[in-house]
Order: sequence, then C-alpha cells, then structure tokens
Amino acid sequence: MANRFKKIKKHFEIIIKIKNLKSKNKTIYSSKAQLEQKKIHFIGICGVAMSALAIAFKKAGFTVTGSDVGFFPPVSTNLKKNNINFYPGWHPENIGKPDLVIVGNVAGSANPEWLYVQKNKLNYKSYPEAIEKFWLKSNSIVCAGTYGKTTTSALLSFILTEANYDPSYMFGGITINDFASAHLGNGNYSVLEGDEYKSSRWDNKAKFFHYHPTHLLLTDIKWDHADVYPTEQSYFEAFTKLINSIPKNGLLVASEKISNLKLPNIKYIQYGQTENCDYQYFDIEQTKNYINFKISHNSKIYNLQSPMLGEYMAENITGAFALAHQIGIEPKKIIKAITKFKGIKRRLEKRYVGQVTIFDDIAHSPAKVKSVLKNLKKIYQSPSEYISKSFKTINKTENILKQTQHHNKTRIICIFEPNGGNRQPESIPGYDNNFIDADEIIIPRLTNIKQDPNKPQNITGQELANIIAKTHPKVKYIDDDNQLINYLTNHTAQNDLIVFCGSHGFRGMIDELIKHYENS
Repeated sequence: MANRFKKIKKHFEIIIKIKNLKSKNKTIYSSKAQLEQKKIHFIGICGVAMSALAIAFKKAGFTVTGSDVGFFPPVSTNLKKNNINFYPGWHPENIGKPDLVIVGNVAGSANPEWLYVQKNKLNYKSYPEAIEKFWLKSNSIVCAGTYGKTTTSALLSFILTEANYDPSYMFGGITINDFASAHLGNGNYSVLEGDEYKSSRWDNKAKFFHYHPTHLLLTDIKWDHADVYPTEQSYFEAFTKLINSIPKNGLLVASEKISNLKLPNIKYIQYGQTENCDYQYFDIEQTKNYINFKISHNSKIYNLQSPMLGEYMAENITGAFALAHQIGIEPKKIIKAITKFKGIKRRLEKRYVGQVTIFDDIAHSPAKVKSVLKNLKKIYQSPSEYISKSFKTINKTENILKQTQHHNKTRIICIFEPNGGNRQPESIPGYDNNFIDADEIIIPRLTNIKQDPNKPQNITGQELANIIAKTHPKVKYIDDDNQLINYLTNHTAQNDLIVFCGSHGFRGMIDELIKHYENS
C-alpha cells in the first residue's frame, strides 16, 4: 500500500509541475487521458469540505467519483457543475479499484464501501490526511479557534489570492463570492482551516495536527465538542499542543481574548480592541448592510469597510489583516480584498428580506448562538441605523456600546439545533442565560446522530426546550417540520426577524419558509 501511495503522490507532484509554467523543471505529461486514468473515490462526498476537496482534485485532472446518503444544493449543484460522478447510497460494486479512497466521518464501521476498501486493501486516507499529503506548502498558515476559523481561513485565502500569491487553500464553508473552497496553487503558501474535531474514526487527534503550521492565526477559545473533549482542560490542551508545534522561526497571531494558554518563545502578534495590542480595531459602525471600523498598527490607522455583519467580524478581519500584513502584503491590497469579500454562507447569512428578515447561521453551541443573537439585537432592535461604536481617545481606548432599545415592531425568533457535543448531559450548564437576546426560542426535531453506547443518552429535543426554559420565558419544542413552518407563518408580524442556528441543514425548512413569504 505504501508503494502505491508513493506512486499517486509522485503523479500528483507531476501535475503541479505542469501547472507551474514558471518552474525551472518543467515536466510534460503526454495526455489528459493519462491523467484521467488516475481515480479518486470519496466515501461521504456531499459535505462542504469533502466536496470542495473532490472538485479540487477534479480540476487537477483526476477522475473523481463519490457516494453519500443524500445530496442537496449547493453541494450537489457544484458537483454536477464540475462533472463529478456521484451516487446516493453505499454501493461497493461502483468503486472498482481507485488509486485513492478518501473516507469521510459519515462512514461507520459497518459501511459497505468502507468494508470493501479494507477487504481489498485499497489505499485510503481521511480528509485531513489527504490535505497533509497534497496541500501543505513550506509556509503553512493555519486558522484555528472555537470561533471564526472558517471566516478567517477563507478571508486569508482570498487576500493571498488577490495579492497574486496563488496559495493552496482549504476551508469548510461556501463563500457568497463564489470563491472556491479549495484550490491547489503554485505559490509557496498554504492556508487551511484548522478544525479541532477528531480527524477520523481511526484517528482521534484533532485535524489541525495534520497541518503543521508555520504561521498560526488563533481566535477566541472556549470549550466545545464535549463528545471529543470531555473536560475543558482536555480542550485547551489540544490548542496548547498546537501552539507548541510552531517552529522557532514561525509566527503566532492571536486574539487578546486568549489568556489561559502558555505561549511559546516565538514571534507573537496580538490583535484586539485594547491599546496594548499590536493590531487594534476600533470606531466600529454597524449597519444592516455593512460594518465600518479602523485598525491601528505602529501609529498608522487604516479605514476598513466590509459587507460581513456582526461586531465579531471586525475581530476576525483584524486577525486576518494582521497575519497578511506580517507576511508582507501591502495594507492597500489587504483592504481592497477585504472590501470585496462578501463572507461565508451560513455565517449570519441574510437569506430573505421582505415582510420578515430570515438569517441562517451555523452556530451549533449555546455560546455561539449567544454571540449571533447579541449582534442581531444590536442591529435590528436599535432606533438608530448605526448600532454600536467604540471610540479611541488620545490616551486610552474606551469601548462604548450604545444602549439598545427594544423596538416594538421587531421580534427575534431563534430556531436552534445543537450539534452532537452540545446534546450531551455535561453540556447542560452551558445553556443558562445564553438565549436572552431572543424573544422566542423554537427547538425543532433534532437530526438523528450516532450515539456512543458507552456514554449517557443524548438530550432530546423536548428536554433541551425544558433546559432553556429555565432561563428564558418563551421556548417551544415543535417536532414536525411542517407544523414549525406553519407556526412561524402564523405567528410572525411585519419586521420580525427569524434566525436559524445549527450545524445541520434544517431539512429544507428555510427554503420552504422563504417560498411562503415570497408567494404571500
């Protein structure tokens, strides 16, 4: 198997040499037909990250196939657009003998295709292992943290691309710009989203350990994924280990919010709102359509505007600005790219504006939902278009948030579905007072997920509603999707705001709700 993998890796390196016209060692491959003889199969291709990886391999010249239990837009649309052959269900007879099989976490131990791979001793890798083998460059930029890693990795990929660095990059989201989620570039930088979740069913270490960062952007860190990290200490230990893996000539760019990690003796840049930060952001002006703010560095002040919503986006943008600036990109080029970058789908994504406004966000934990609701309340329940500002004085920084006034015509209704880790009993204390900025909470039927028989039973939807109701006056559990849609259409008024928060796709409810309002 090792020899076979060496052959496919060597073949891939040949393809990269073909693409790099500036290379001194040009390698000529005789025909596209020979490229297409190399086949990669994806078990679980319909995920955002897996599908992006598949498309990148396809663009490199490989024949790519894939399987999964269900396909929905925009993933299915993107796969079809790139002429990738995929099929629903698990059918070992369709696999054949590919050069490489990339196995997604959706493949359980009894998955027929996974069993076929093992029986026939096919070469296989997990998604992060494939990234490690084919994507990493000599300068490996990794964006990690509980929050903001998808946005920062996507924005940095966009900035480096706009600055003609041609990086290899990979992030687990779909951009509103239609900027590809994965790319194999010819430059000497790679930009990767560093997920702390386990790599695969056979590899429990965090994905980000496969990416060997030379440059690490570290956002805020708060305990998450209790199904993998049973204690807060175990969660922070993973990030400490990641930081300690940075080489001595590397770079750490970290949020000022990170105070409980021991930082190594390497170049360390801090960003945040206080004056002692190397990159300070301030004077935030948030409207319903964009955010304006300033960044100060070495006595220079830069004005920025972004179409991404939420004050925390100013923090994410500042982190990306700092790292891009540190590797030598001119500020004017960074600012131009930031202005053009529209953001990531399902990150406070505005799906509909009409009688009501509908948002979709991937927030799957109580802490993340709290941040989403806090920002929406500032934007939509304020009497002024400009919602919040922080003013920088000559001698010190004062963060002044205008007192928001509850607007009688605007209610915030949150539909929330937690991920697996936030359905476990140990996550219950995290639900206290994290939904107070919503006027009403609705818990839908929870998507079925695999339950570890050795762990306590997951919280049910009704139990979750009861838990949140202890610190919130208006919480409902509606286990039927059609009834939930009917409830929303019959109990919302002009100017109400509906926000769906969760890592799953809500089974098409958002699209159905939008159709109703468009036709009413």
